[in-house]
Amino acid sequence: MFNAIRTAPAPASLAARQKYDSADVYEALSEIFFDKCYICETKEPHDINVEHFDAHMKDVNKKFDWNNLYLACSRCNNIKRAEFNDVLDCCDSEVDVFRAIKHVPPITPYAKAVRLVAMDSDDKTISSCRLLEKVFNSDHTANKRVSGAFLRRKVFDQYNLLLDEIGDYYDPAATDGDRKRALERMGVLIRRSAPYSAFIRWCILDDEELSAELEGLMD
Repeated sequence: MFNAIRTAPAPASLAARQKYDSADVYEALSEIFFDKCYICETKEPHDINVEHFDAHMKDVNKKFDWNNLYLACSRCNNIKRAEFNDVLDCCDSEVDVFRAIKHVPPITPYAKAVRLVAMDSDDKTISSCRLLEKVFNSDHTANKRVSGAFLRRKVFDQYNLLLDEIGDYYDPAATDGDRKRALERMGVLIRRSAPYSAFIRWCILDDEELSAELEGLMD
């Protein structure tokens, strides 16, 4: 997960309280969430939803509350629903959602699961970790098994990009320029706007030398 900043004012269409997912809402949310699902971090997912962070349960105020609208892929929205109505809020500036849950990427493109570790014991962190485990590892239906495997492969692809840069950085024959370029590219991969940034950031944090070089870029 990643932190987002909701700086944009409420889109004009919400005032009419007829649709909560008009084009202006999508556009504003896409900017806030970097065109990513706020749960799985897939960039520009094929099927995107305007999701209610706090399930509205036919409460009109919640349904059209700008601060309650988030950008989620349809798969994550379907998994979250009202079952996970008490999770970490990535738009809360007081909460570092990235550091709250350790994301460990799959070690092969066909790994059966990724590992998610709650770094705190509060209810919201535990619930968020359970949600992410379902998102990345569910296999209780054929659809979830296939879509979960596809999602893990996409995470691995991003992780593999990181491994290439780590290899260049630690290459015994690397020049200072080579290492600098590798660090710059890793800096791009750990941006909040990058897909699956939480997985990549935790890989960096687990490396003593790279974390000293790059942790300061993890806003």
